Amino acid sequence: MSKTMAQKIWDQHVVASHEGEPDLLYVDLHLVHEVTSPQAFESLRLNGRKVRRPELTVATMDHNVPTRGGREAADQVSQRQMAALEENCRREGIRLYGIGSSRQGIVHVIGPELGLTQPGLLIVCGDSHTSTHGAFGALAFGIGTSEVEHVLATQCLRQRPPKDMAVTIEGELPVGVTAKDVALGIISRTGVDGGRGHVIEYRGSAIRGLSMEGRMTVCNMTIECGA
Repeated sequence: MSKTMAQKIWDQHVVASHEGEPDLLYVDLHLVHEVTSPQAFESLRLNGRKVRRPELTVATMDHNVPTRGGREAADQVSQRQMAALEENCRREGIRLYGIGSSRQGIVHVIGPELGLTQPGLLIVCGDSHTSTHGAFGALAFGIGTSEVEHVLATQCLRQRPPKDMAVTIEGELPVGVTAKDVALGIISRTGVDGGRGHVIEYRGSAIRGLSMEGRMTVCNMTIECGA
């Protein structure tokens, strides 16, 4: 029986599988930022655990970085979260692209920019728009803070196999129609939860005609239909 690309990547990363239980998946790349990681690192510390594979974890300042004025322009909560990420990465030996680094940026963008995102990888991050990396042929999805802790501690993640959904768009996009319009058009048909429990694979000449930035946009917005 033939398999989709998502199914093939999933199968290649299964560490353990038992009937009626979630699969245990190996994670190739774990991206972290300052908002969803502090509690995860703190729980590791309180339980006397270390990060299992720090070389497979990459951190950046993202959500709380002021657009002007540097770190001092951030509110106190944001400053504490950024300081915590710096300390946690220093203690655990994790690569951090912080404020002032030429490689700091939006967590979904620096992965592709730095060549970290590669076809066939299983990528997770504590952010719902991690699906952005799917544009590069990776299987990528967002996880919650407790799952961030689990990946930090074990480099693995328990997940139930998703269903598959194909979205095919043929033809040439008219002038002025962008990748975001394509994504919004899809969501208008599926609804905000039509993709729940699914991995969506985008197909067709219109998708092939998009730039990589356009494909990233479509994949980024996949979560908006629940997938």
